[in-house]
Amino acid sequence: MAVKKKATAKLPAKVIRKAVAAAVKAVKGKAAAKPSAAHGKTPPKGAAKAPAKAAKPAVPPPKKLKPADVRPGRLSPAAYAENFSDLHPRFSDHEALVEADRCFFCHDAPCQTACPTSIDIPLFIREIQAGHPKSAAKTIFDQNIFGGMCARVCPTETLCEEVCVRNTSEGKPVKIGMLQRYATDAAMTERKHPYGRARPTGKKVAVVGAGPAGLACAHRLAMRGHDVTVFEAREKAGGLNEYGIAAYKSVDDFAQREVDFILSIGGITIEHGKSLGKELSLSELQSQFDAVFLGMGMQGVNALGTRDENAKGIEDAVDYIAELRQAKDLAKLPVGRKVLVIGGGMTAIDVAVQSKLLGAEEVTILYRRGQEHMKASRYEQELAQTRGVKIRHWVAPKKVVTADGEVRGLVCEYTRDAGGKLASTGETFTLDADMIFKAIGQSFIDVMGGQLALESGKLQVDADRRTTVRGIWAGGDCAAGGKDLTVAAVDDGRRAAESIHAFLSA
Repeated sequence: MAVKKKATAKLPAKVIRKAVAAAVKAVKGKAAAKPSAAHGKTPPKGAAKAPAKAAKPAVPPPKKLKPADVRPGRLSPAAYAENFSDLHPRFSDHEALVEADRCFFCHDAPCQTACPTSIDIPLFIREIQAGHPKSAAKTIFDQNIFGGMCARVCPTETLCEEVCVRNTSEGKPVKIGMLQRYATDAAMTERKHPYGRARPTGKKVAVVGAGPAGLACAHRLAMRGHDVTVFEAREKAGGLNEYGIAAYKSVDDFAQREVDFILSIGGITIEHGKSLGKELSLSELQSQFDAVFLGMGMQGVNALGTRDENAKGIEDAVDYIAELRQAKDLAKLPVGRKVLVIGGGMTAIDVAVQSKLLGAEEVTILYRRGQEHMKASRYEQELAQTRGVKIRHWVAPKKVVTADGEVRGLVCEYTRDAGGKLASTGETFTLDADMIFKAIGQSFIDVMGGQLALESGKLQVDADRRTTVRGIWAGGDCAAGGKDLTVAAVDDGRRAAESIHAFLSA
C-alpha cells in the first residue's frame, strides 16, 4: 500500500527573510559580548585591532666622568728652564747705542708726559747715547726707585712708547723700556747706592706694606733723614713684584735684589709677619710714630657668583702665581691638562701663559666683554696667543660643573652689549676643564673699622695722597683713583713721602 507524504505548508518569503535577519543579529550580539584582545583574547574577525602599546626607550647609563687631570711634572727639566727664561734679555752695549740713536730727543717730549712717574726719558736716553748708562740710571731713579722692575713689567706699549714720535710717524717706537732696563741693570750691578741720607731729623714714620708704594715712600723718607719702620704681613718684601709678577718677566730673583738695593740706603727697618687689623692697630701706629703711610694693597678676591665656585680645582690666580714665584722646583707645581681662566686683566694673561708654560695642553681665557674692553694691553694679549692661549670674548661663567667635589667643566653664557650695558643672551654652552682660575679682580678690605673715609670702595686720598685723617697718607692699590700699575704705585709712594716730609718739617 502506498504511503502518502505529509503535506507541508510553504512559508512566505517575507517571513523567511525576517527570521534570517533575527538570527544574524543574535550571532553578532554574542560576538560583541566576548572578551576583547585587550584582555588577551583574539578579537572577532573584522573587528578593529587595539593599538600596540609603545615600548619605553632604553635609558642609557649616566656618563662616567674621568677624574680631573691635574698633576705636576708635565715637562722635562730642560723645557721648564727654557719656558721660564727671561722674556726680554737685556740689551748689549751695541744694541743699546743703536736704539738710543733712534730717539729724536724731543723738547716737549710726549713720552715723559705719558710716564706716571715723569721720568726725563729724552735725558736718560741721551746719557746712554753718550756712553754713560749709570748717569742714565740716576736720572731714572730720581723719579722711580723701582726703575729696574718697571722696565720689565710696565706696559710701555700703552704709555711712553705709545706716544713716542717714532711710533706715531713710523709705527715703530723707540724701545724705551729696554733702554731703561739697560741703564738700571748697569747701575745695580755696582752694588753702590746712588743716594745718601740727609742729616737725621729724629722723626719716625710707619709704613704699612712693603710693596712698591710702601718701599718707594720709605726710600724717599730715608733720603730726607727720617727713620722708617715698614710693617709687612708676608715673609718677603716686594709686594706684587715678588708675589704677583709672571716669573718669565722677573728672573734670577730680581725682585729681592731690587729690594736689597733700595734698603741699602739705610734708615729703613722691615718687620715681617705684621698686618694691620691683626698684629697692628691704626691707633697704636698714630701714637708711636709721627706719620703713617698705608700701602697694604688689596686683600680680598672677587667671587664668581656661581654655585660650587669653591670646588677643588678652582683657584685664585693671584695665589697660584705667588706659589709659582716661590717654587724652588717648577716640576713639583701641579697644573691641569685643560685650564680655563676667567678675567681680562694682566693677572689673567699671566696665569694663562704660565699654565701653558707649565705644560697645560689647552688654556682658554674667558672674558665677558670685547677685546677692546680688556685691561690687558693688546701686546699682552698677543703674547698669550703666541704662547698657545685661546681668548674668547663675550662669554660669562654661568655654572661650575663638578663631580665628586672636583671641577669638571664650566657652563658659560654668551653675552652682548645692550646700549653700553652687559646683557645676557640666554644661549649657553659647556667647556671641559680640569682647573679654573679666577682672575676677576681684588677688593679692598677695611680692617680699620671705618676710621678713614672711603671712595669707590678704597681709601679716599687727595693729590698728595693724604687721607681724611691728619697724619695718615695712603697709596698704591688700596687708595682710590689708582691705575693698578707698579709704576703708579711708585708714584703714589714718592708723592706721599714728599708730602710727609713737608708735614714733619713744618
